[in-house]
Amino acid sequence: MSVTIAILSQKGGTGKTTTVRTLADVFRRADLSVLVVDLDPQGNLSDYFDVPPDATPTIADVLIGRAEAKDAIHNDVLPADLTLAEAELALAGKMGRELTLRRALKTVSKRYDVVLLDCPPTLGLLTVNALVAAEHALLTAEAQYFALQGVEQATSLIELAKDGLNPDLEFLGVVLTIADMRTTHSREAAANLREHIGSKLLDTVIRQSIAYAESAERGVSILDHKPERGVDYIALADEVLGRLEMTVPRKKVQAMLPAVA
Repeated sequence: MSVTIAILSQKGGTGKTTTVRTLADVFRRADLSVLVVDLDPQGNLSDYFDVPPDATPTIADVLIGRAEAKDAIHNDVLPADLTLAEAELALAGKMGRELTLRRALKTVSKRYDVVLLDCPPTLGLLTVNALVAAEHALLTAEAQYFALQGVEQATSLIELAKDGLNPDLEFLGVVLTIADMRTTHSREAAANLREHIGSKLLDTVIRQSIAYAESAERGVSILDHKPERGVDYIALADEVLGRLEMTVPRKKVQAMLPAVA
């Protein structure tokens, strides 16, 4: 049985797509089969995985009914491009629009252990579709002053999706990304979040580093480009698998930690 996780953020620039890409890398190295679905019209996740920009069909074709999901998967990536913005507009006028992605992924998701949904940096219809299609939601947030406001907006949307459309949806928690915990500001922001959301704030913190931009530019996983930074995402994968109670792959992830520490 597959596990589907929607990874979202209230705004851009929080390391959300890097989180999806690197979690997929770690999970695959733990022998999990992973499908990644790019739901951002910018298509950055698709670029990260070297999907050709002219690859067809895409998730946009799937959502508007022009293609089946199984035909739009390219090397375990369901890619996106700018036509996804048009598809979102087309969806807006359809009955049952919030269920479109869930229906589309119903058959293909069974082929994978984990499905990761990279949501756009807005809380619109595509993000709602992701939350309805997923069993779990993970938020990324910067360790900065306005993080709590963004987290509250995103968690409100998660609750709406859970109450109205997807009662099985579970909130995994919030991971702090692009963080410099050496600064008082970041530490205070983290403490403020911990005060308000308690154990829903994950213990793992993704440290700020130019290495992530470098690895994206080179098309190389951070796990290979800068293993000393990649260890943050291995720790995150360990914590996520723990919350999902996936014991066997978690042990494999834990075995990676000493090798790169």
